[in-house]
Amino acid sequence: MPGLSRHKFFCLFLYLLLALMVYPFVKEGSHGDFVFRVIGGFGILLTIYAISLRRTLLVLGILLAVPAVWRNVAMVKASAGTVSMVAMIFSFGFDAFVVVMIFRAVFTRDQPTSETIFGALCIYLLLGFSFTSVYELVYALAPRAFYLDPLINLHAVPVRFDFLYFSFATITSVGAVGIIAVSAEARAVAMIEAILGVLYLAVFIARLVAAYRHPSMLERG
Repeated sequence: MPGLSRHKFFCLFLYLLLALMVYPFVKEGSHGDFVFRVIGGFGILLTIYAISLRRTLLVLGILLAVPAVWRNVAMVKASAGTVSMVAMIFSFGFDAFVVVMIFRAVFTRDQPTSETIFGALCIYLLLGFSFTSVYELVYALAPRAFYLDPLINLHAVPVRFDFLYFSFATITSVGAVGIIAVSAEARAVAMIEAILGVLYLAVFIARLVAAYRHPSMLERG
C-alpha cells in the first residue's frame, strides 16, 4: 500500500492518540483489556514498520519488541519479581530505541514535511509512554514511591493507567491530581520528564514548524 507507506508516522500518531483515548474505558483484567493489549502488540509492530530500519537495527528492534509484545499479551503486572522486572526493562528499552530511531529520521531531514512533523509528535507521545514504564519500574522497586489520595481515587494500589496519567500530566506540565511522587527517585524522574517535555516542545517542535513549508509554498518559491 504505497499510500500507507507515505504516511507511516501519521498512522502511528493516530494509533498512539487512539490508545490514550480508549485506555480509560478498558477495565483492567477483563476480556476487553486482553483485546486492547493484543491490539497494543500490533501497535508495537506498526511502530517497527514506521521507523523503516536497516537490517541490523531491525533485528535489534525485533529482539526488544518480543518481550514488549509478550508483556502486553500476557498482562504482566508491575512487581519486584524477576519476570516482571525483565519485562519492564525490555519494554522501556524498546520505547527508548524507537524514540531514538524516529528522532534520527525526523531531525536529520533538510526540509521538514507534514510527515516529519507527525513523526516529531509521535516522539512526544512515545516519551509519555516510555516514562510510564519507568514509573512502573520505580514503583516495583519501591511500592511507597507513589501516593494515591483516597479521597480522589477509588482504588488503593496504583495500576498502569495511574502511571500513564501521571506521566502525561507531568510531560505536559499540567500536574497530576490524585497521585503524588513521594520518594526522591520518583520525584527525580518526574523532574527529568517535565524538563524534557518543555524543552522538546520549545526547541524541536518549534524548529520544525518554523522550517516547514507547505508544498504549494515550495512550488511558488
